[in-house]
Amino acid sequence: MNGAMKTIAAKGYFCVVAAALMWASCGTAGKALFQSGMTPLELVRIRVSFSSIILAMIFSLFSLHLFQIRSRDILHFAILGGVVMALVQFSYFAAISKIQVAAAILLEYLAPIIVAVYSMSFWKERVSALKLSALALAVAGCYLMVGGYNLHLLSMNRVGILWGLTSAVAFASYTLLGERVMHRYPPWTVIFYAMLFASLSTNTIAPLPAYLHVHYTMMQVFSLSYIVIIGTILPFGLYFIGVNYIRSTRTMITATLEPVSAAVMAFFFLGEVLEFWQILGGCSVVAAIIILQLQREHDELSPELIRKRTAELP
Repeated sequence: MNGAMKTIAAKGYFCVVAAALMWASCGTAGKALFQSGMTPLELVRIRVSFSSIILAMIFSLFSLHLFQIRSRDILHFAILGGVVMALVQFSYFAAISKIQVAAAILLEYLAPIIVAVYSMSFWKERVSALKLSALALAVAGCYLMVGGYNLHLLSMNRVGILWGLTSAVAFASYTLLGERVMHRYPPWTVIFYAMLFASLSTNTIAPLPAYLHVHYTMMQVFSLSYIVIIGTILPFGLYFIGVNYIRSTRTMITATLEPVSAAVMAFFFLGEVLEFWQILGGCSVVAAIIILQLQREHDELSPELIRKRTAELP
């Protein structure tokens, strides 16, 4: 690999690591908001609404073409965003409100495992001993991570665990449903319309969003702004920039830094401490994801493709 390619790869790794750290910090910030009295639904409404508004403003100023979609795809985006994305967001924060941040994030990281099972079952993807071993590692790691070895802990956090598993299923569904759209539209277009329809659905659950009448403290305003910008818009952007610079396999492996960094952040800022077996379970889940991703892609992105994909970013 020559100097220019090394520089490109370094930029890609930097972008993905930064995205993983931002996503992890988003979970910690969300937990702090829940401890101050905010509900998961309220936070989801604010997150998707203001993310879609900010993206619309950016598109209007710099990339009007990113608004363009075919009329026949509107229903697909409505299901993808209004149903699946909304459930991804709500179940994720609902899990964080009930159980440890790292455990909630790791449960959501079962999504790649679910996608792999679906692909092997319905898309006739080749089944290998390595893949089956990864699935076994993930199930065992999940059991340890949520404290399955401690019946009292398991019963105390049952609702949070169910929400965490729901977030994994929802995120896997979002990945599978969004895959076809990604072939027809730039990632930023898909993200925007998913956020937009998620905003429409979550804000019509009640007659009028409650957050319009709430007086927030300065700390809550700061945390909400952080989640919208640092925990949503920027990490999605950095992640897709990283995909343009390095192989998607390496991107996914690097992104597994998120649950590890979430555990560290939760320890320092929230005082959450993981037991030895939970740490071992977390390592097993991360190892399973790495094994699965190593099976998927081996072709380097060409410089031409890098330039083409980068040109699609706003």
